[in-house]
Amino acid sequence: MNAEHCKAYTLLQEQQIDDIHAHGYLLRHNKSGARVLLLENEDDNKVFNIAFRTPPADSTGVAHILEHSVLCGSREFPLKDPFVELVKGSLNTFLNAMTYPDKTMYPVASTNDADFQNLMHVYMDAVFYPNIYKHDEIFRQEGWSYHLESEDGPLTYNGVVYNEMKGAFSSADDVLERETFNTLFPDTPYGVESGGDPSCIPNLTYENFLNFHQTYYHPSNSYIYLYGNMDMEEKLAWMDEKYLSHFDAKEVKSEIPYQKPFAETLDIVHEYPVLDGDPLENNAYLSYNMVIGSGLDVKLNVAFSVLEYALLDTPGAPVKQALLDAHIGKDVYGSYEDGILQPFFSIVAKNADENEKEKFLSIIRGTLEDIVKNGMDQKAIEAGINYFEFRFREADFSSFPKGLMYGIDVFDSWLYDENKPFAYLQQLAIYDELKKLAKEGYFEDLIQTYLLDNTHASIVTLIPKTGLAAENDAKTAEKLQKYKESLSKEEIEKIIADTKELAAYQEEEESEEALETIPLLKRSDIKRESVKLYNDEHEVDGTTVLHHNVFTNGIGYLSLLFDTKNVPNDLIPYMGVLKSVLGYVDTEHYTYGELFNEINAQTGGINCGLQVFRIPENDDDCRRMFGIRAKFLYDKLDFVMKMIEEILNTSRLDDEKRLHEIISSMKSGLQNRLSSAGNATAVMRAASYYSPMSNFQDRIAGIGFCQLLKDLDENFDEKKAELIKNLQILMKYIFRKENLTVSYTADETGYAPLEEKIAAFKENLYTDEVEPGSIVYDFEQKNEAFQTSGQVQYVALCGNFEREGYDYTGALRILRVMLSYDYLWINIRVKGGAYGCGGAFGRGGNACISSYRDPNVGRTLEVYRGIGDYVRNFEADERQMTKYIIGTISELDVPMNPSAKGQTSESAWFNGITEADFQQERDQILDATLDDIHALADLVDAALKQNNICVVGSEAAIQKEKELFKNVENL
Repeated sequence: MNAEHCKAYTLLQEQQIDDIHAHGYLLRHNKSGARVLLLENEDDNKVFNIAFRTPPADSTGVAHILEHSVLCGSREFPLKDPFVELVKGSLNTFLNAMTYPDKTMYPVASTNDADFQNLMHVYMDAVFYPNIYKHDEIFRQEGWSYHLESEDGPLTYNGVVYNEMKGAFSSADDVLERETFNTLFPDTPYGVESGGDPSCIPNLTYENFLNFHQTYYHPSNSYIYLYGNMDMEEKLAWMDEKYLSHFDAKEVKSEIPYQKPFAETLDIVHEYPVLDGDPLENNAYLSYNMVIGSGLDVKLNVAFSVLEYALLDTPGAPVKQALLDAHIGKDVYGSYEDGILQPFFSIVAKNADENEKEKFLSIIRGTLEDIVKNGMDQKAIEAGINYFEFRFREADFSSFPKGLMYGIDVFDSWLYDENKPFAYLQQLAIYDELKKLAKEGYFEDLIQTYLLDNTHASIVTLIPKTGLAAENDAKTAEKLQKYKESLSKEEIEKIIADTKELAAYQEEEESEEALETIPLLKRSDIKRESVKLYNDEHEVDGTTVLHHNVFTNGIGYLSLLFDTKNVPNDLIPYMGVLKSVLGYVDTEHYTYGELFNEINAQTGGINCGLQVFRIPENDDDCRRMFGIRAKFLYDKLDFVMKMIEEILNTSRLDDEKRLHEIISSMKSGLQNRLSSAGNATAVMRAASYYSPMSNFQDRIAGIGFCQLLKDLDENFDEKKAELIKNLQILMKYIFRKENLTVSYTADETGYAPLEEKIAAFKENLYTDEVEPGSIVYDFEQKNEAFQTSGQVQYVALCGNFEREGYDYTGALRILRVMLSYDYLWINIRVKGGAYGCGGAFGRGGNACISSYRDPNVGRTLEVYRGIGDYVRNFEADERQMTKYIIGTISELDVPMNPSAKGQTSESAWFNGITEADFQQERDQILDATLDDIHALADLVDAALKQNNICVVGSEAAIQKEKELFKNVENL
């Protein structure tokens, strides 16, 4: 790009950024004052992001509600939901919007040039010319409104953000994070809830909502980011001509102020909700939180990420271990909250006695003082630096575009100093510097300055309170009832009319004219070729070795996968324990802390996990694999194999104290995951009633497994001998050469030494005689509800269409998009007020529908049962069919990094899926007709009529409709 050609802009900075292989430009738009950052490189996965600094003044959630609302129609795209139309019909690789404590961003990504331009256009129009000024229904739908259907009915609140935040305010971890922000930053925007507090959201008026947009959504307060391989000059000219030149620069007071440091540490106590029957003793959270300098100090922030790793994250880390040894909490963890002006460091003990707060603080201080006096464990620091440097170099962001993640990193400095946009993109020199400073007392000085001598800190104690959620619900209901009683007949009729008017607005069909404003590609624009698989099969002394031959930039991704088909049924759940024990207990040559640090000092990590695959020729069973995975530079293969042998052959599985610590931590983490990702929990459990894969997953990672962990934790002294025995027996069942399949992602150079290493490795595996066992699937339609202390529900309905005689087809992928962004979106999210909803149809015949942060239960299930009729009566012209097909293909064509190419190939091989199968599926999608969609109606009906239900949600909602369930219990 030649910045001199862009006369509408002034070039402020230009530099080569070798760390991320990009050339950077910082510009300012002359007329509007918009800030623009460009990262030019060869990446075809292009990213656009427009963001605004949006400091909230209160907890009404105005920034969050506005983030939802501007995507509900604009001047050039006057639909009710252009965002959904883009999801349905664009080739995006990312499409979303996010509200942070101090900013709101609107990023999109695509590899298709025309599609990328379309996405930019819709998003620029949305933020600068939204339809929120024309339609107050948008505010009432996305934010909050009174809901009243009849004069004698109950008056309630409804709204997508309102229900989303009821879910967010339900978990103890979210309550703790919110109280930490509030206590550390009482005089800044961080001291209020940008997402919205459900008790405050109904205080937001439509006028204040519009004022917030008028104030902050101006180019002078904007940050525009472009990344990738594109004509940057053309994009800059288009933005100038189409949008930016229509605004004059103005002063927008949106700077984030620093919180004045405290003279003394703040100490507060707060309650969080638990269910009847949940323990009140030893169920508190103790947290110590300290503000750490400025987010503009990149070296300090990288150093504190390393410190968190070394002090708290690793097994045996000194602060964590000291608290566990003193029995302060059953789970101890740390966090370093960055991405804000003033980052903070937290130490948390969970399942603790609130009366031991002083002991908690004393142990932390004593341990830190001892470290300052005697020095940090240098291996732990070395491991931490290598861990973060490896991640930075690898730049593996899973399915998220690299440019998106770099764009988010940019804001960690750019938002607070507009002259420092590239600071967080240049970290390699910092890692080198930290390696030297580690030997000079640098980290010990940080501990003294920021963790020991720092009074800008808070102590937050969360104590459990039974019935708090019901109490809050009752207060809200009482407040609404009193308000209703204060209204005149005319005012009540007005609310009923408004409720009907909003429903009518939501049900109104989009006009063809409005729909056609969204640009659409043609089917012919989409490539016909399906995904390429990289599976070169080799045999090494009877063992299959899969070589996924792709360029990896010198990093090897190794998976040693052991078939567990002979594991006896009663030992199956203990595999879920074993995967979290191996690598986290002492071995012959290392303590567990030394082991972890030695591995991370020299590699990108070694991890254990369980995977499950279909057996295409046998729907009554599945393939269950225990995997040991490692990533490393090619020259570390020797080291990796030696460490895996060390773990498999010499792990101390009889260390009772350590096993109990691991079990307690596992239980705590799993309980949190099961409730916070309640939709996935409910789907897994409902499908476990009939599906071999889900039944197994539930027993090693779901609700069934959680029940085992609870029993082991609470009755450890009685159960420990059996636990140790089971783990030791499992080692002999699993880690045998006849069970092994190897999967390795690397180029030819990386692969060359592997076969010799595998041959040697196999000689050290178990050969003890064992009696072969087998899994027994305990299928039963339980139709359960699991009560949490939350205020929203996660509702799942599942079934299997293959068992009803139907075959999988690529058209089911189209149906998934149709349901997720049309039928379910309108009925569950828009009309029902849930935050999320979706469907999935698998090659094994599984059909699962679920909702996320949903205020309803029975109503949602009724909507699910209408899916067959929706499909049967679905009408679409060629343009609409093409739109759904494009949206489906965008889900298939996610750009893959080397690791993902290897994992996709490995998974296909184990599932028995070939390139021909993928090609057939793609052809079925691209050639789909309306008849193909209609043909799915009976398939869906047949699957969902099996009526496998599971709900995770609030006690009040579940008890209100308990007749829907065969069994109700607390999660």
